[in-house]
Amino acid sequence: MAEGRSLRLAIIAVCEPLAMGGSVLEAVRTGGVLSPSDRYVALVSGGRDSVCLLDVLASICGPAAVTALHLNYGLRGEESDADERHVRELCETLGVRLLCSVAPPAPLRGNLQAWARDLRYARALELAPGALIATGHTASDQAETVLYRLAASPGRRALLGMAPREGRLVRPLIGLTREQTAAHCVARGLRWRDDSSNDSRHFARGRVRHGVLPELRAVHPAAEANLLRSIEILRAESAVLDGVVDVALAGRRRIALARLAELPAALARLVVIRLAEDAAGEPVAGVGSRLGELVALAGRGGSASLDVGAGTRAVVEYGVLRFTREAPPAVPGAESLSVPGTVAFGSWSLRATLEPVGAPALADAGGEVGLLDADRIGDGPLTVRAWRAGDRMHPLGLGGSKTLSDLFTDRRIPRAQRSSLPIVISGGEIAWIPRVATGEPFRVRADTQRLTVLRAARATAGTGEPGPPLH
Repeated sequence: MAEGRSLRLAIIAVCEPLAMGGSVLEAVRTGGVLSPSDRYVALVSGGRDSVCLLDVLASICGPAAVTALHLNYGLRGEESDADERHVRELCETLGVRLLCSVAPPAPLRGNLQAWARDLRYARALELAPGALIATGHTASDQAETVLYRLAASPGRRALLGMAPREGRLVRPLIGLTREQTAAHCVARGLRWRDDSSNDSRHFARGRVRHGVLPELRAVHPAAEANLLRSIEILRAESAVLDGVVDVALAGRRRIALARLAELPAALARLVVIRLAEDAAGEPVAGVGSRLGELVALAGRGGSASLDVGAGTRAVVEYGVLRFTREAPPAVPGAESLSVPGTVAFGSWSLRATLEPVGAPALADAGGEVGLLDADRIGDGPLTVRAWRAGDRMHPLGLGGSKTLSDLFTDRRIPRAQRSSLPIVISGGEIAWIPRVATGEPFRVRADTQRLTVLRAARATAGTGEPGPPLH
């Protein structure tokens, strides 16, 4: 926790001047991100940035318009509990409603920070439908994010950083540094908690913060400021590129493939990205790199289509390309599957049987048959449910855990079909997903005596017949 008057005075002394010479409140109020007429859910960890965020929201929009959400992940023992107590005291002081939630056990492997992020966003959407979700991301986070994305993923979007507003997500502090949010808290007499894990180099962001950025500052003392200025310039130039795309499309939501092939490749990629994202209502990862596949659809003649991800399909009719978003299917409720037994799950039917190892009927087992070790499944019924945000499993052969979101992407499962896939759970762990993966803990081993055999069939809407493969 930040303690000691001398530390607070030092923070104020080194704080950079704020935009237009005003306070944090003035800078955020004039930033155009917040509207007093909206409702907000503020993600509050208890750190300096989220404490500043909550105070700014309550001051500008009024306490009644703000709900704080705090997730206790329990990852740091008493420290985590102390964070929760601190947030409770803060909300009482500011007169803000608080929702506290205890996180489920963290995955043993995989990206812990991604799991925590997905969980808190999902919980915010669940607990406060219709409200905007406000985070305490600052300019300091912006610099770290861009450096990480440059290393981890190619493309123009990596250089643009985090936008002040993306759909229901708002970042009112994105123009401020950590020093400025700390100075605001000090001036307002608000205490904060320091997360000891932020100093760890175990996480990628920690390595960027404590390794890459200091080295860049050693190259040039204004490295961080120059990076942030570059992001600002690139965002402005990106708006110019968007204008060029507007001219190329001339207000249409489709383009002739012959015309697309005539455009410079860079512009053609931007046109494809625009059309796909307008149809999807969200970014469509990697769609620009599929320009060659899309142009090649012209050679098929008649009508042709291509799944490009995010529940979106490219459709070519008479040489004209457009994109369409598949309607999301209804999400089935959870079902119990006895072994042996059968159950219906949305458009799927699942059957579980007990069979000896090497049964002749298993010789032609295809992608919709799961073979699991019956002794590790146990005697209790299995649970069949839909995918949830933050779900992870240990897929057979991958040597670690993986989010289902990443796994679906790897398996090229269309986004629109993901929520209707049956996820088979045993003892709280994901055991099998048809056409996707078998859980490593349930794999058939050399000493396996009996098999739990899961067979899944998907009906085509309106026919009752088994549907085509998912991919």
